[in-house]
Amino acid sequence: MLLTPGPTPVPEFVRKAMADVTIHHRTPEFEQIFKETRELLLEVFDMSEVVMLASSGTGAMEACITNLTHKKALTINSGKFGERFGKICEAFGIESTEIKNEWNTPVSVEAVVEAIKSDSDIDAIFIQICESAGGLRHPVEQIAAEVKKINPNIMIVADGITAIGVEKVDTTNLDAVITGSQKALMLPPGLSMIGLSNAAVEKINKKTAGYYFNLATEIKKQKTNTTAWTAATTLIIGLREILLHIKNNGGFEVLYEKTALRASSTREALKAICCEIYPSSPADAMTTIYTENAPAIRKILKTKYNANIAGGQDHIKSLIFRINHMGLVEDFEASWVVNAIELAMDELGLRVFDGTANRVFASNMFKGN
Repeated sequence: MLLTPGPTPVPEFVRKAMADVTIHHRTPEFEQIFKETRELLLEVFDMSEVVMLASSGTGAMEACITNLTHKKALTINSGKFGERFGKICEAFGIESTEIKNEWNTPVSVEAVVEAIKSDSDIDAIFIQICESAGGLRHPVEQIAAEVKKINPNIMIVADGITAIGVEKVDTTNLDAVITGSQKALMLPPGLSMIGLSNAAVEKINKKTAGYYFNLATEIKKQKTNTTAWTAATTLIIGLREILLHIKNNGGFEVLYEKTALRASSTREALKAICCEIYPSSPADAMTTIYTENAPAIRKILKTKYNANIAGGQDHIKSLIFRINHMGLVEDFEASWVVNAIELAMDELGLRVFDGTANRVFASNMFKGN
Protein backbone atom coordinates (compact mmCIF):
# COMPACT_ATOMS: atom_id res chain seq x y z
CA MET A 1 0.00 0.00 0.00
CA LEU A 2 1.83 3.11 -1.27
CA LEU A 3 0.96 6.14 0.86
CA THR A 4 4.06 8.27 0.28
CA PRO A 5 3.61 11.91 -0.84
CA GLY A 6 4.89 11.17 -4.34
CA PRO A 7 5.18 9.17 -6.38
CA THR A 8 1.57 8.26 -5.71
CA PRO A 9 -0.20 5.16 -7.05
CA VAL A 10 -1.19 5.25 -10.74
CA PRO A 11 -4.79 4.04 -11.27
CA GLU A 12 -5.26 0.95 -13.43
CA PHE A 13 -7.33 2.76 -16.08
CA VAL A 14 -4.49 5.26 -16.53
CA ARG A 15 -1.88 2.51 -16.80
CA LYS A 16 -3.99 0.82 -19.48
CA ALA A 17 -4.30 4.05 -21.47
CA MET A 18 -0.54 4.55 -21.38
CA ALA A 19 0.09 0.92 -22.37
CA ASP A 20 -1.47 1.39 -25.82
CA VAL A 21 0.67 1.54 -28.96
CA THR A 22 3.22 4.34 -29.11
CA ILE A 23 2.32 7.18 -31.48
CA HIS A 24 4.57 9.79 -33.05
CA HIS A 25 4.37 13.24 -31.46
CA ARG A 26 4.39 15.11 -34.82
CA THR A 27 1.06 13.76 -36.04
CA PRO A 28 -2.53 15.07 -36.17
CA GLU A 29 -3.54 12.23 -33.82
CA PHE A 30 -1.20 13.35 -31.06
CA GLU A 31 -1.93 17.03 -31.68
CA GLN A 32 -5.59 16.32 -30.91
CA ILE A 33 -4.63 14.54 -27.69
CA PHE A 34 -2.35 17.44 -26.79
CA LYS A 35 -5.10 19.98 -27.51
CA GLU A 36 -7.61 18.19 -25.28
CA THR A 37 -5.08 17.82 -22.48
CA ARG A 38 -4.06 21.46 -22.72
CA GLU A 39 -7.69 22.62 -22.51
CA LEU A 40 -8.28 20.47 -19.43
CA LEU A 41 -5.14 21.85 -17.79
CA LEU A 42 -6.27 25.44 -18.43
CA GLU A 43 -9.44 24.59 -16.50
CA VAL A 44 -7.48 23.09 -13.61
CA PHE A 45 -5.05 26.00 -13.29
CA ASP A 46 -7.69 28.65 -14.08
CA MET A 47 -4.96 30.71 -15.74
CA SER A 48 -4.42 32.29 -19.14
CA GLU A 49 -1.70 30.00 -20.45
CA VAL A 50 -0.19 26.60 -19.69
CA VAL A 51 2.90 24.69 -20.83
CA MET A 52 3.87 21.04 -20.42
CA LEU A 53 7.53 20.11 -20.11
CA ALA A 54 9.20 16.72 -20.38
CA SER A 55 10.91 17.04 -17.00
CA SER A 56 10.36 16.54 -13.31
CA GLY A 57 8.99 19.44 -11.28
CA THR A 58 12.52 20.72 -10.72
CA GLY A 59 12.78 21.43 -14.45
CA ALA A 60 9.71 23.65 -14.23
CA MET A 61 11.16 25.37 -11.17
CA GLU A 62 14.35 26.09 -13.13
CA ALA A 63 12.35 27.36 -16.12
CA CYS A 64 10.44 29.82 -13.94
CA ILE A 65 13.59 31.08 -12.22
CA THR A 66 15.46 31.69 -15.48
CA ASN A 67 12.54 33.05 -17.50
CA LEU A 68 10.80 35.23 -14.91
CA THR A 69 13.67 36.72 -12.90
CA HIS A 70 15.13 39.65 -14.81
CA LYS A 71 16.66 41.44 -11.81
CA LYS A 72 16.50 39.73 -8.43
CA ALA A 73 14.57 36.84 -6.89
CA LEU A 74 13.09 36.54 -3.42
CA THR A 75 12.90 32.89 -2.38
CA ILE A 76 10.94 31.52 0.57
CA ASN A 77 12.71 28.69 2.37
CA SER A 78 10.68 26.66 4.85
CA GLY A 79 11.96 23.33 3.65
CA LYS A 80 13.92 21.34 1.11
CA PHE A 81 11.96 22.61 -1.90
CA GLY A 82 11.99 26.27 -0.94
CA GLU A 83 15.72 25.86 -0.47
CA ARG A 84 15.89 24.45 -4.01
CA PHE A 85 14.66 27.71 -5.55
CA GLY A 86 17.63 29.46 -3.96
CA LYS A 87 20.04 26.79 -5.18
CA ILE A 88 18.74 27.16 -8.74
CA CYS A 89 19.36 30.92 -8.56
CA GLU A 90 22.89 30.23 -7.32
CA ALA A 91 23.54 27.72 -10.12
CA PHE A 92 22.65 30.33 -12.76
CA GLY A 93 24.30 33.28 -11.06
CA ILE A 94 20.92 34.98 -10.60
CA GLU A 95 20.90 37.47 -7.74
CA SER A 96 18.57 36.43 -4.95
CA THR A 97 17.63 36.96 -1.33
CA GLU A 98 15.95 34.50 1.00
CA ILE A 99 13.47 34.42 3.86
CA LYS A 100 14.24 31.32 5.90
CA ASN A 101 12.11 29.64 8.56
CA GLU A 102 12.10 26.30 10.34
CA TRP A 103 10.40 23.56 8.33
CA ASN A 104 7.20 23.62 10.39
CA THR A 105 6.74 27.39 10.08
CA PRO A 106 5.06 29.15 7.13
CA VAL A 107 6.31 32.54 6.00
CA SER A 108 4.27 35.52 7.17
CA VAL A 109 2.67 38.02 4.83
CA GLU A 110 4.41 40.79 6.77
CA ALA A 111 7.88 39.30 6.22
CA VAL A 112 7.40 39.17 2.45
CA VAL A 113 5.95 42.69 2.30
CA GLU A 114 8.86 44.03 4.34
CA ALA A 115 11.36 42.30 2.05
CA ILE A 116 9.99 43.78 -1.17
CA LYS A 117 9.58 47.24 0.36
CA SER A 118 13.22 47.23 1.43
CA ASP A 119 14.59 46.00 -1.92
CA SER A 120 13.24 47.54 -5.12
CA ASP A 121 15.34 45.17 -7.27
CA ILE A 122 13.15 42.18 -6.41
CA ASP A 123 11.05 41.42 -9.49
CA ALA A 124 10.03 37.81 -8.77
CA ILE A 125 8.99 35.88 -5.67
CA PHE A 126 9.31 32.08 -5.48
CA ILE A 127 7.30 30.17 -2.90
CA GLN A 128 5.74 26.75 -2.29
CA ILE A 129 1.98 26.48 -1.85
CA CYS A 130 2.54 23.26 0.09
CA GLU A 131 6.12 22.73 1.26
CA SER A 132 6.17 18.97 1.28
CA ALA A 133 9.40 18.66 3.27
CA GLY A 134 7.30 19.24 6.39
CA GLY A 135 3.78 19.30 4.98
CA LEU A 136 3.03 22.95 5.69
CA ARG A 137 0.78 25.36 3.77
CA HIS A 138 2.11 28.86 3.05
CA PRO A 139 -0.43 31.74 2.87
CA VAL A 140 0.40 32.17 -0.81
CA GLU A 141 -2.83 33.84 -1.95
CA GLN A 142 -2.70 36.45 0.81
CA ILE A 143 0.97 37.18 0.10
CA ALA A 144 0.29 37.55 -3.63
CA ALA A 145 -2.61 39.93 -3.03
CA GLU A 146 -0.55 42.20 -0.77
CA VAL A 147 2.50 42.19 -3.06
CA LYS A 148 0.41 43.10 -6.10
CA LYS A 149 -1.01 46.11 -4.20
CA ILE A 150 2.54 47.38 -3.70
CA ASN A 151 4.00 46.47 -7.09
CA PRO A 152 1.86 44.63 -9.67
CA ASN A 153 4.93 44.00 -11.83
CA ILE A 154 6.51 41.61 -9.35
CA MET A 155 6.01 38.04 -10.56
CA ILE A 156 4.54 35.62 -8.00
CA VAL A 157 5.70 32.08 -8.79
CA ALA A 158 4.11 29.31 -6.74
CA ASP A 159 5.31 25.73 -6.57
CA GLY A 160 2.04 23.79 -6.54
CA ILE A 161 3.60 20.37 -7.07
CA THR A 162 1.84 19.04 -3.96
CA ALA A 163 -1.14 21.40 -4.18
CA ILE A 164 -2.59 21.24 -7.69
CA GLY A 165 -5.19 18.47 -7.67
CA VAL A 166 -5.35 18.58 -3.87
CA GLU A 167 -7.17 21.84 -3.27
CA LYS A 168 -8.61 24.77 -5.17
CA VAL A 169 -5.84 27.34 -5.46
CA ASP A 170 -6.90 30.94 -6.03
CA THR A 171 -4.65 31.95 -8.92
CA THR A 172 -6.04 35.48 -9.25
CA ASN A 173 -2.76 37.15 -8.23
CA LEU A 174 -0.36 34.38 -9.22
CA ASP A 175 1.80 34.60 -12.33
CA ALA A 176 3.15 31.07 -12.53
CA VAL A 177 1.98 27.88 -10.83
CA ILE A 178 4.07 24.72 -11.14
CA THR A 179 2.98 21.12 -10.78
CA GLY A 180 4.31 17.64 -11.55
CA SER A 181 2.86 14.41 -12.84
CA GLN A 182 3.75 12.11 -9.95
CA LYS A 183 1.74 13.75 -7.16
CA ALA A 184 -2.00 14.48 -7.11
CA LEU A 185 -2.25 13.87 -10.86
CA MET A 186 -1.41 10.19 -10.25
CA LEU A 187 1.04 9.59 -13.09
CA PRO A 188 4.62 8.29 -13.23
CA PRO A 189 7.33 10.96 -12.81
CA GLY A 190 8.59 12.84 -15.85
CA LEU A 191 6.06 15.52 -16.81
CA SER A 192 5.81 19.01 -15.35
CA MET A 193 3.25 21.71 -16.06
CA ILE A 194 3.23 25.48 -15.54
CA GLY A 195 0.14 27.67 -15.48
CA LEU A 196 0.92 31.26 -16.51
CA SER A 197 -0.72 34.67 -16.29
CA ASN A 198 -0.83 37.06 -19.24
CA ALA A 199 1.66 39.28 -17.38
CA ALA A 200 4.06 36.35 -17.04
CA VAL A 201 3.81 35.57 -20.75
CA GLU A 202 4.55 39.20 -21.60
CA LYS A 203 7.61 39.22 -19.34
CA ILE A 204 8.87 35.91 -20.75
CA ASN A 205 8.64 37.28 -24.30
CA LYS A 206 10.51 40.48 -23.37
CA LYS A 207 13.67 38.62 -22.40
CA THR A 208 13.89 35.02 -23.54
CA ALA A 209 16.15 32.68 -21.58
CA GLY A 210 17.64 29.24 -21.97
CA TYR A 211 17.34 26.67 -24.70
CA TYR A 212 15.48 23.53 -23.61
CA PHE A 213 13.62 25.42 -20.85
CA ASN A 214 12.96 28.49 -22.97
CA LEU A 215 9.34 29.20 -22.10
CA ALA A 216 8.86 31.68 -24.94
CA THR A 217 9.65 28.91 -27.43
CA GLU A 218 7.37 26.43 -25.67
CA ILE A 219 4.43 28.82 -25.38
CA LYS A 220 4.61 29.62 -29.09
CA LYS A 221 4.70 25.94 -30.04
CA GLN A 222 2.16 24.68 -27.54
CA LYS A 223 -0.43 27.18 -28.65
CA THR A 224 -0.39 25.20 -31.91
CA ASN A 225 -0.82 21.91 -30.01
CA THR A 226 2.70 20.66 -30.32
CA THR A 227 5.93 20.99 -28.37
CA ALA A 228 9.28 22.58 -29.13
CA TRP A 229 11.14 19.33 -28.37
CA THR A 230 10.11 15.69 -28.14
CA ALA A 231 6.89 15.44 -26.15
CA ALA A 232 6.38 13.03 -23.24
CA THR A 233 3.68 11.36 -25.31
CA THR A 234 2.81 8.49 -22.96
CA LEU A 235 2.54 10.76 -19.93
CA ILE A 236 0.39 13.30 -21.79
CA ILE A 237 -1.94 10.50 -22.86
CA GLY A 238 -2.15 9.43 -19.22
CA LEU A 239 -2.71 13.01 -18.09
CA ARG A 240 -5.64 13.43 -20.45
CA GLU A 241 -7.10 10.19 -19.10
CA ILE A 242 -6.88 11.19 -15.43
CA LEU A 243 -8.19 14.72 -16.03
CA LEU A 244 -11.16 13.41 -18.01
CA HIS A 245 -11.86 10.82 -15.32
CA ILE A 246 -11.93 13.44 -12.57
CA LYS A 247 -14.02 15.83 -14.67
CA ASN A 248 -16.57 13.12 -15.51
CA ASN A 249 -16.81 11.86 -11.93
CA GLY A 250 -17.96 14.92 -10.05
CA GLY A 251 -15.17 17.25 -11.05
CA PHE A 252 -12.22 18.60 -9.12
CA GLU A 253 -14.39 20.23 -6.47
CA VAL A 254 -15.56 16.78 -5.34
CA LEU A 255 -11.96 15.54 -5.29
CA TYR A 256 -10.89 18.59 -3.25
CA GLU A 257 -13.68 17.99 -0.72
CA LYS A 258 -12.83 14.30 -0.32
CA THR A 259 -9.11 15.04 0.03
CA ALA A 260 -9.70 17.73 2.65
CA LEU A 261 -12.02 15.46 4.63
CA ARG A 262 -9.58 12.56 4.48
CA ALA A 263 -6.74 14.84 5.62
CA SER A 264 -8.67 16.34 8.54
CA SER A 265 -9.99 12.91 9.59
CA THR A 266 -6.45 11.50 9.58
CA ARG A 267 -5.10 14.41 11.62
CA GLU A 268 -7.89 14.09 14.19
CA ALA A 269 -7.38 10.33 14.43
CA LEU A 270 -3.67 10.68 15.07
CA LYS A 271 -4.08 13.55 17.52
CA ALA A 272 -6.51 11.33 19.44
CA ILE A 273 -3.67 8.84 20.05
CA CYS A 274 -1.31 11.61 21.18
CA CYS A 275 0.60 12.12 17.92
CA GLU A 276 2.03 15.61 17.37
CA ILE A 277 1.17 17.36 14.09
CA TYR A 278 4.45 18.84 12.86
CA PRO A 279 3.55 21.95 10.79
CA SER A 280 1.73 24.86 12.43
CA SER A 281 -0.34 25.25 9.24
CA PRO A 282 -0.89 21.74 7.81
CA ALA A 283 -1.52 21.30 4.09
CA ASP A 284 -4.16 18.81 2.94
CA ALA A 285 -1.67 17.01 0.68
CA MET A 286 -0.23 15.02 3.58
CA THR A 287 -0.29 14.55 7.33
CA THR A 288 3.10 15.01 8.98
CA ILE A 289 3.75 13.68 12.48
CA TYR A 290 6.70 14.67 14.66
CA THR A 291 8.13 11.83 16.78
CA GLU A 292 11.54 10.41 17.64
CA ASN A 293 9.99 7.01 16.96
CA ALA A 294 9.29 7.79 13.28
CA PRO A 295 11.81 5.27 11.82
CA ALA A 296 10.57 2.45 14.07
CA ILE A 297 6.91 3.17 13.29
CA ARG A 298 7.61 3.31 9.54
CA LYS A 299 9.49 0.02 9.68
CA ILE A 300 6.64 -1.76 11.47
CA LEU A 301 4.08 -0.32 9.04
CA LYS A 302 6.06 -1.51 6.02
CA THR A 303 7.09 -4.96 7.25
CA LYS A 304 4.02 -5.94 9.25
CA TYR A 305 1.08 -3.95 7.88
CA ASN A 306 2.04 -3.49 4.21
CA ALA A 307 1.82 0.31 4.41
CA ASN A 308 4.66 2.39 2.94
CA ILE A 309 4.76 5.95 4.32
CA ALA A 310 7.54 8.54 4.01
CA GLY A 311 10.06 9.84 6.51
CA GLY A 312 11.77 13.21 6.50
CA GLN A 313 14.95 14.74 5.07
CA ASP A 314 18.08 16.43 6.39
CA HIS A 315 17.84 17.52 10.05
CA ILE A 316 14.37 16.01 10.53
CA LYS A 317 15.07 12.81 8.59
CA SER A 318 14.38 10.57 11.58
CA LEU A 319 11.95 12.87 13.37
CA ILE A 320 8.85 12.86 11.16
CA PHE A 321 6.69 10.57 9.11
CA ARG A 322 4.38 11.71 6.31
CA ILE A 323 1.14 10.11 5.10
CA ASN A 324 -0.10 10.94 1.61
CA HIS A 325 -3.65 12.20 0.92
CA MET A 326 -3.11 13.11 -2.75
CA GLY A 327 -4.84 11.32 -5.57
CA LEU A 328 -7.56 8.69 -5.48
CA VAL A 329 -6.68 7.33 -2.03
CA GLU A 330 -9.33 4.88 -0.89
CA ASP A 331 -11.04 5.54 2.43
CA PHE A 332 -10.14 2.05 3.66
CA GLU A 333 -6.46 2.75 2.94
CA ALA A 334 -6.45 5.87 5.12
CA SER A 335 -8.36 3.98 7.81
CA TRP A 336 -5.90 1.10 7.64
CA VAL A 337 -2.84 3.30 8.06
CA VAL A 338 -4.07 5.17 11.18
CA ASN A 339 -5.04 1.83 12.71
CA ALA A 340 -1.63 0.40 11.83
CA ILE A 341 0.12 3.39 13.43
CA GLU A 342 -1.78 2.80 16.66
CA LEU A 343 -0.83 -0.90 16.53
CA ALA A 344 2.82 0.05 15.94
CA MET A 345 2.73 2.42 18.90
CA ASP A 346 1.42 -0.43 21.05
CA GLU A 347 4.24 -2.71 19.85
CA LEU A 348 6.77 -0.03 20.75
CA GLY A 349 5.26 0.44 24.21
CA LEU A 350 4.13 3.99 23.49
CA ARG A 351 0.39 3.48 23.89
CA VAL A 352 -1.94 0.56 24.57
CA PHE A 353 -3.99 -0.23 21.47
CA ASP A 354 -7.74 0.27 21.92
CA GLY A 355 -8.89 1.17 18.40
CA THR A 356 -9.17 4.91 19.10
CA ALA A 357 -7.49 6.03 15.86
CA ASN A 358 -9.76 4.02 13.60
CA ARG A 359 -12.87 5.01 15.56
CA VAL A 360 -12.04 8.74 15.41
CA PHE A 361 -11.13 8.50 11.73
CA ALA A 362 -14.41 6.75 10.85
CA SER A 363 -16.44 9.16 12.98
CA ASN A 364 -14.93 12.20 11.25
CA MET A 365 -14.84 10.71 7.74
CA PHE A 366 -18.30 9.23 7.63
CA LYS A 367 -20.34 10.81 10.42
CA GLY A 368 -19.01 14.35 10.38
CA ASN A 369 -18.39 14.56 14.13
